[in-house]
Amino acid sequence: MTARRVPIFSTIVVIAASLTMVGLGVWQLGRKTEKEALIARYEAAISNPDPVTYPAASQAAVDAALYRRSSIDCAFTSGDWRSISGRNAKGQSGFVHIVLCGIDKGPPRQDRTAYVQVGWSRDPAAPKWEGGPVSGWIVPNSEGFARLVADPPLAGLEPNAAPDPGDLPNNHLAYAVQWFFFAATALVIYVLALRRRGR
Repeated sequence: MTARRVPIFSTIVVIAASLTMVGLGVWQLGRKTEKEALIARYEAAISNPDPVTYPAASQAAVDAALYRRSSIDCAFTSGDWRSISGRNAKGQSGFVHIVLCGIDKGPPRQDRTAYVQVGWSRDPAAPKWEGGPVSGWIVPNSEGFARLVADPPLAGLEPNAAPDPGDLPNNHLAYAVQWFFFAATALVIYVLALRRRGR
């Protein structure tokens, strides 16, 4: 009795899927290298004591200024505070308080505003602060814009935790290993299925 022929279409599909997963793993390794270079650039930036102008709304300006010191004059606040979980300079958990500032008295355009993290407290209630001079570190904001982490803190709050580029997520190696594992698993399962089919 002759062995059954290997199904061509199924084999092509499995091989194509496995190659795709291997390609995704290789892409994640490339992203890992890119992220390591980015973190190294941010670590060099944060060690530079020379202040820079607070960036306008363009993404290129924001990227170039991240983890540098800067200062603004908060002419007025939006009054819409966000209190999110964060740590203070001692590593204690609590809340950091963020507000949108107008950085001149013109119309509230995006290039005339700045998110300011004024300080830390255990209380999630918004502090009472209506603006003034702010000095601190430029860090990425969750919306993709910059945020100025006040140093020293304002409104009677405790110091914010110092920004650390090493806190940026860099789990691309784990993702790459997962894709390689998925590719190997798919091939092994298919080979076992073929062997069982041929019996």
